[in-house]
Amino acid sequence: MRPTFVETSNVREFYGALKKVNERGAQEACLVVVDGKPGLGKTTTINRWTTQTGSIYLRAQKGWDYSWFIQELLAELSVDPKSIRGKRDRFARALQELQDRAERAMLLDRTFGLVIDECDLVSSRGEIMEAIRGISDLKFLPTILVGMGTLRDNLRRFPQIESRAPNKVSFLPATIEDARALIAGRCEVPVADDLVQYVWKASRGFNREILDAIAHIERFGMRADVGETGVTVSDMAGQPIMTDRTTGKEIIVTGAL
Repeated sequence: MRPTFVETSNVREFYGALKKVNERGAQEACLVVVDGKPGLGKTTTINRWTTQTGSIYLRAQKGWDYSWFIQELLAELSVDPKSIRGKRDRFARALQELQDRAERAMLLDRTFGLVIDECDLVSSRGEIMEAIRGISDLKFLPTILVGMGTLRDNLRRFPQIESRAPNKVSFLPATIEDARALIAGRCEVPVADDLVQYVWKASRGFNREILDAIAHIERFGMRADVGETGVTVSDMAGQPIMTDRTTGKEIIVTGAL
C-alpha cells in the first residue's frame, strides 16, 4: 500500500477551520474542536498536521488531573517536570516554552499549536479545561481539542471555553468521491469502479475499513490476472474484503450489497 496522504473532504474541513483561526478577529477565539467516530481519519490527519508544524501533541488519559496534565505537557516540551517545584512555576514554564516555539514558528511563517487528543476523557474536568483555556488565552495559541462524541456537550458546561471554540469540525463518513480518492491514492493495483462502490458501501464510509479493503484487494490483485479496468467485484467474488467492525467477522464479496 502506498504511504500517500490523501486529502478527503474531512481533511479539507479541518484545514479550513485552521485557516479561520489564523484569520480570526477575536484573538482569544483560538480553540478548534474536532470530533467524530473512530476510524474516520482524525488521528491520521491530526498527526500529519502536528508533524508538519512541529506542534505539541498530547493524548489525554482517563486518570489525568491538573498536575498530571502539566507534567505531560512539560515532558513533551523536553522539560523535566521534576526540575521545577510548585504548580505556578510549572505552569509559567510551560507557557514560556510554548511562547518560544510559537515565536520561532512565526519567523518561519508557520503555524504552531497544541493538540489534545482523546479530550472527551477530561472535558468534564473544570481545572484541566480552565488550564487549557488559560494557555490558549495567554498566548493566543491555536489549540485543537479532539474527541469522539461527548466533547461538544461537555464544553457547553464551560461557556467561557465554549465561546472560544467557534470553529468545530465533525469528521463524517467518507463520500464516494473520498473512497475513490483513497483507493486511487493508496492501492498499488488498479481497481474497477464497481469494486470501489462495493467497498464504499460495505465500509459505511469508515476510512479504517476502506484501508483494510485496499490491503485485501492488493493481495488478490498481485496474484491474479487483472483486466485493464482493474480488479472487479466479479474478480473478487467469494473473497474476504474487510472486517465488519460490528460483528468482528470478515465481509465476503458477493455480487451486490
